Amino acid sequence: MSDQPGRSRASAAQPGFTPTGTIASHDDRRRVVFATVVGTTVEWYDFFIYAFAAATVFAALFFEPMGKEFAQIVAFFTVGVSFLFRPLGAFLAGHFGDRIGRRPMLVITLLVMGAATTLVGVLPTHAAIGVWAPILLIVLRVLQGISAGGEWGGAVLMAVEHAPRHKRGLFGASPQIGVPIGLLLASMMLALMAQIAPGDAFLEWGWRVPFLLSILLIGVGYWVRRRVSESPVFAEIAERKEETRMPIVQLLRHHAPLVLIAALVFAGNNAVGYMTTGGYMQRYATATPGPIELDTSAVFWVVALSGVTWLISTWFAGWISDRIGRRNTYIAGWLLQLVGVFLLFPLTNIGTVASLAVALVVLTIGLGLTYGPQAALYAELFPASIRFSGVSISYAIGAILGGAFSPLIAQAIFQATGETMGITWYLAGMTAIGLIATLLLRDRSGIPLGPEHEAEQAKSPIHGLTKA
Repeated sequence: MSDQPGRSRASAAQPGFTPTGTIASHDDRRRVVFATVVGTTVEWYDFFIYAFAAATVFAALFFEPMGKEFAQIVAFFTVGVSFLFRPLGAFLAGHFGDRIGRRPMLVITLLVMGAATTLVGVLPTHAAIGVWAPILLIVLRVLQGISAGGEWGGAVLMAVEHAPRHKRGLFGASPQIGVPIGLLLASMMLALMAQIAPGDAFLEWGWRVPFLLSILLIGVGYWVRRRVSESPVFAEIAERKEETRMPIVQLLRHHAPLVLIAALVFAGNNAVGYMTTGGYMQRYATATPGPIELDTSAVFWVVALSGVTWLISTWFAGWISDRIGRRNTYIAGWLLQLVGVFLLFPLTNIGTVASLAVALVVLTIGLGLTYGPQAALYAELFPASIRFSGVSISYAIGAILGGAFSPLIAQAIFQATGETMGITWYLAGMTAIGLIATLLLRDRSGIPLGPEHEAEQAKSPIHGLTKA
């Protein structure tokens, strides 16, 4: 292998070098962390804006002819539809990410998400163009799903593969905290618009403004992501000319059980997280008539607050996982998440803004601990040559099994029973599934990530299996 200008070889243990031996400067790492945080924040701001609008206005604007209650279920269904297309985004981004690099896929997914979100902001309603309104809305949501499916794998691998071995959890938490920041920004924007354009004005035009602002955020995200260097792991794969021709075929042929278990880990977190990120709690707390009927703006501010605690706990989880291991961090997180699940509705049903705030803050502590280490955990599970495909597809399948339809399921349970206990048991069951999946995996914190260690990486991390 010949050295390229500006690159040199050294021991992975030497200061200033990545696990593959490629020099990674402090400035490179700083730019990558900043780019993954900004880019992921923009992506998920766009994604959450849609979910929140589905919980508050889309039923009336796009699905009203179906009847009030059924229209709301269909609106939540459109939130879930995007998850069905995440595997397509994961397959495409995984294939090309393992073939042409991580960085190009980050730019493409960002642009697709931004374009779809901006177009939702100018979409005519059912009253204006009839059945074409919901059809076009669903098409744009599908594009968001394809983008989201491809975004996450590229972002986390850029962060983790640039990281020093002993800081992978911390670096991997950088794209993860983009999700709660996106939640925070989306909630704040909707809260502001609910105050600026209250009541009918919000329904008529106020909800569109956060969608249209996406075009400015996309410009910032594009500029930042274009400036980052390619992942050193992929750069070495390309230099060795060891790109896998059909990475997804290799992944499913040799690592299908691992993909499923990794997906179940994420499903346990995602199902619970989408009680807020999917808009269900916002709808539950503001529905008129409803069990609580809190002020819409106040509820969005509470969700923004929970975004802050989710951000802090996510960052902390990434940091602590470098010290006690990914698996131990997850186990503690599942137990705390279970506590949050059982407190969620009893506290919310007290019927005050303060009690809702406590419920969501407690819930997000456990959510952060089961989300912060995910980037490093996933990156350490799969061999370098198929890693983009492995993390992307595991993530996409986990999103379908977990968060895709959890708001819809919660709404259906509540409408069928008139109580929230069934929702609690559903969320507790998903948390238990995540815990069991975690216990099936060995902790591989610190395993070398470079292509020269492919044989070690290919050993199965599933307890009881020695070969993939």
